[in-house]
Amino acid sequence: MTTAIPFIPSLIIATLLVIGGLITLIGSLGLLRFPDFTGRIHATTLGNTLGTIFVLSASIILSWYLDDRVFFHEIVIVIFLFITSPVSAMLLMRSYTLRQERIENS
Repeated sequence: MTTAIPFIPSLIIATLLVIGGLITLIGSLGLLRFPDFTGRIHATTLGNTLGTIFVLSASIILSWYLDDRVFFHEIVIVIFLFITSPVSAMLLMRSYTLRQERIENS
C-alpha cells in the first residue's frame, strides 16, 4: 500500500535531504582540505552532526505524513548524536594536545 505525500511536504523533505547531504559532504571534504588535525576534527564533527540532523528531520516529517510509526527512533538518534559527537571530539583533541605536549617536552 502506497500513500501519496502532498507536493509541499515532499518538497520540504527533498530540500532537507539535499541540504543534509551537502553539509555532510562539505564536512567530509574538510577532512581532506584542512592541513592540521584540529581543523579536520572540527570540520567533520560539525558537518556530519548538522548534516545528520537535516536528514533525520526529513525522516521525521516523512514518517509523520505516512503515519507509519512514531518518530521516537529519530529523536533518540539526535540525542545520542548530540551527546557522543562532542565528547568523542573532545577526547580526540585532548589526546592530540597531550601528544603534542609530550613531543615538545622531549
